[in-house]
Amino acid sequence: MEVKTSLLDNMIGVGDMVLLEPLSEDSFIANLRNRFDHNEIYTYIGSVVISMNPYRSLPIFTPEKVEEYRNRNFYELSPHIYALADEAYRSLRDQDKDQCILITGESGAGKTEASKLVMSYVAAVCGKGQEVNKVKEQLLQSNPVLEAFGNAKTVRNDNSSRFGKYMDIEFDFKGDPLGGVISNYLLEKSRVVKQPRGERNFHIFYQLLSGASDDTLKKLKLDRDFSKYNYLSLDSAAVNGLDDAANFRTVRNAMQIVGFMEDEVQSVLELVAAVLKLGNIEFKPESRCNGNDESRIKDKNDLKEMCELLGTEQTVLERAFSYRTVEAKQEKVCTTLNVAQAYYARDALAKNLYSRLFSWLVTRINESIKAAPKSRHKVMGVLDIYGFEIFEENSFEQFIINYCNEKLQQIFIELTLREEQEEYVREGIEWTNIEYFNNAIICDLIENHQNGILAMLDEECLRPGTVTDETFLDKLNTICAEHLHFESRLSKSSKFLTDHSLPHNCFRIQHYAGKVLYRAEGFVDKNNDLLYRDLSQAMYKANHSLMKQLFPEGNPAKVNLKRPPTAGFQFRHSVGTLMRNLQTKNPNYIRCIKPNDKKASHIFTDSLVCHQVRYLGLMENVRVRRAGYAFRQAYEPCLERYKMLCKRTWPHWRGPAREGVEVLMADLTVPTEEFSYGRSKVFIRNPRTLFSLEERRRQCLQDLATLIQKIYRGWKCRSHFLLLKKSQIVVAAWFRRYAQQNKYKRIKSATTVVQSYTRGWQARKLLRELKYQKRCEEAVTTISAYWHGTQVRREYRKFFRANAGKKIYNFTIQRIMQKYFLGLKSTMPSMSPIDKSWPVKPYLFLDGVHSDLRRIFHLWRCKKYRSEFTEEKKAVFEEKLEASEIFKDKKALYASSVSQPFMGDYLEISKNPKYQKLNSAMDEKVLLADVVNKINRANGKGTARIFLLTKNSVVLADQKTGQVKASVPLPDLTSVSVSTQSDGFFALKLKEGSASAIKGDFLLSSEHLIEIITKLHRTGATAADSEQLNIDISDEFLVQFKHDKVCVKFIQGGPKNGNSVSCKRKNNRLLEVSVPSTV
Repeated sequence: MEVKTSLLDNMIGVGDMVLLEPLSEDSFIANLRNRFDHNEIYTYIGSVVISMNPYRSLPIFTPEKVEEYRNRNFYELSPHIYALADEAYRSLRDQDKDQCILITGESGAGKTEASKLVMSYVAAVCGKGQEVNKVKEQLLQSNPVLEAFGNAKTVRNDNSSRFGKYMDIEFDFKGDPLGGVISNYLLEKSRVVKQPRGERNFHIFYQLLSGASDDTLKKLKLDRDFSKYNYLSLDSAAVNGLDDAANFRTVRNAMQIVGFMEDEVQSVLELVAAVLKLGNIEFKPESRCNGNDESRIKDKNDLKEMCELLGTEQTVLERAFSYRTVEAKQEKVCTTLNVAQAYYARDALAKNLYSRLFSWLVTRINESIKAAPKSRHKVMGVLDIYGFEIFEENSFEQFIINYCNEKLQQIFIELTLREEQEEYVREGIEWTNIEYFNNAIICDLIENHQNGILAMLDEECLRPGTVTDETFLDKLNTICAEHLHFESRLSKSSKFLTDHSLPHNCFRIQHYAGKVLYRAEGFVDKNNDLLYRDLSQAMYKANHSLMKQLFPEGNPAKVNLKRPPTAGFQFRHSVGTLMRNLQTKNPNYIRCIKPNDKKASHIFTDSLVCHQVRYLGLMENVRVRRAGYAFRQAYEPCLERYKMLCKRTWPHWRGPAREGVEVLMADLTVPTEEFSYGRSKVFIRNPRTLFSLEERRRQCLQDLATLIQKIYRGWKCRSHFLLLKKSQIVVAAWFRRYAQQNKYKRIKSATTVVQSYTRGWQARKLLRELKYQKRCEEAVTTISAYWHGTQVRREYRKFFRANAGKKIYNFTIQRIMQKYFLGLKSTMPSMSPIDKSWPVKPYLFLDGVHSDLRRIFHLWRCKKYRSEFTEEKKAVFEEKLEASEIFKDKKALYASSVSQPFMGDYLEISKNPKYQKLNSAMDEKVLLADVVNKINRANGKGTARIFLLTKNSVVLADQKTGQVKASVPLPDLTSVSVSTQSDGFFALKLKEGSASAIKGDFLLSSEHLIEIITKLHRTGATAADSEQLNIDISDEFLVQFKHDKVCVKFIQGGPKNGNSVSCKRKNNRLLEVSVPSTV
């Protein structure tokens, strides 16, 4: 059975802040601290997720957790970022609603990690496939590239994002990713030229110097020593936990996966190296004749190397650092730059070069990951952007960042209220207006096209004459003096004249998250963000592959005398586009909070968390969510959760779920003003009502658990008793059986004894009677025999003397023959035909009969033995018989061959793969296959040959190669010569004039000579067209070798010759074979 779970089960603190009771800032912070101390880093505000940075790894992001939250209701499990990601993904896939996930928080709060978790979860739960996996991998691998070029180490965060990122991930109708589009906002390019104490420049500079190979650094004209570059801070160059070398390899691999070509990667690294070289260029003053100072470059080596990297002329760039050309209509004015202006130009070029390179990287990644424009795609946007910033000194960057957060807060409140109102209308609940702080007045103060702060800043930057930060502040004091959310001591407002916390060169804006003091110094310059046209044109003239794309305004053919748009104007336009984009999507919010400034785990700083809770507007979020109904739940899970509180709904409710909830609420006597019934949900107004239900449910569950325990223990005891009872019955039955068996054995034993005595007495009595009866019968028989004998003798006495001798003789002979045959039957020899034993004759007169019986038995025994022969065995014995007729008493070797069976194929030529070729060359069945030695007449030495015998021919083949050396038809074979001794030599003599006799006869030697000659003799005898093969057995015979006849002579060898047969050539006409006498 599936286990029903809920957000309310095993809850530490309150999982959803909407249910927090009582609601105050202190209780809000205390609840966050309580959950943080128990490693619960996620908390809900309705559908908003609050994420606390734990500053350590927790076992809550495993693949098992992904499967646990997959396709689950948002409130079904404990709060988790995976629940929000799953809700957004399922709404996009199933309901065809475009989604956006807004991740906000200050630096170090974990925004970047949260965006990675969202993307990794979506990648894990969406479809599979080669193309889909490639798209997912490219989307995920875009993060390391952007982090390397856009993240840096700050005092608050070792991997702080110094730019805002919005990624639109596009999906098809099945929910599989097709691609994406990345938008970046306001890269902190001032970090390129200057970093605060304890912070670093962007990661890529340190990764390049630490992880690139020596050959790469040599090509880029760089050195690994950080101290040689002015743009790199040295006090925090090394960061604990950051391996720059390994991260550089990761970035290179990620760029390859995303789709960067090798030459593009090299071009990017060249520009990074050029920025480092640019920071090392220093200037010195040089007086001119008109009394003005002109800047000159001190050491031109770094300038030379930078120009080589960019492919531009050194003189062009050197002049751009010394002179500035101002064009107005048809006039051109060339002015010299002093040292301060030259340093400003150098830093401006470095900032623009890096920021434009970063924008090009984003564009290049978009080209790789963009989806094909086939049809409408579903879109999920992920916004990872800076949170509200309040520093000791706040400047232009903090101003526009806080402006962006004002806009996000505005859209958050609007969309949240709209979502609440739509749900109430959808459920048929009466909507009541909710009072909340509308920060539109603050947004209007900043972005109003006529009287807004950004509009006045642009107006100051564009107007002719002397423009300073003081003139800008004066303008603000004039126009915004009466605004409720603007404060300044120079506004001549009586209430701020004595406010010493407000310096004269500053102004203060009361944002939704609190008051922020901005220093006006630097607003005008940072908003202008000017790059001298001479430097733009110098960059455009460079031969580097990316320069013309990065500095299009430097094209001399397209000179634009209009001033470029200001930074504030561009950011306001980007934020407006972003807001319009977000309003078309269903929003999902992740609010990231940093628990402490020490970047340490298990530390919760109440004041710091309280500060973030305020500027993130989390209390405002809770109040908006609680303005109507604090809790709502569908009827089915509500009834499933609380049905045990009512006897009518427990354990099963058979009707509709809504009716069951109505019965449940009526039975619990919940006040009607505390809840309302929607079309598919029940709405609970006050958290106290929900907690009361939970408390009743907890108590009821305890009672049910007690009841279950009672029933279980009763069942367990009954089961144990029944088991004991059953065991007792079994034991008793076995014991009674054992006792009865023993009793039976005793009775049986006694009965047997009584029976034995009784039977003994009866048997003895019967024996006595039988003995008496036998003695009586013997006595009667004896008397009768004597009486009959007397009668017979009286009758035959007259004939007895005439025939007594003959009858006695015949009776005696008959008895002797009977005894002889009976004795012969018991002493009969075995059935083996070679068994020559026979019983000794007992009487001389039986000599003829005894011999005839021996012969008849032997013939009968041989017939029985022959009847058991198979055809194969019969053929073997026929061969043995023929060998006996040929060699017995003629050849000394024959005796040792009798016990050896004739095998025929000693080489297994049909099975051995070595002789496969030779076997395939034979057209007939091979009767015999053996290795023989062919004797050479020249020296008497033997050469191994394969001897094959078929029905029609004799074949000699090479033993190693299997090549046929000679083939002799059997009709060409006239005779075979062998010696009388125990050697294996034999000569095959060929018919004169035949084709086989050209090379002469064959003198061979074999261990199976008897079998070879026997089979030759039998085969030749059965061939229809051949004559009987002659077997010549002699110790001296002639052999024809080509044209000469050689005599082969066999002699007995002495002990000095050893035990082997040797053949030696004596002369041209004699071969002498020495045969040892011991063989």
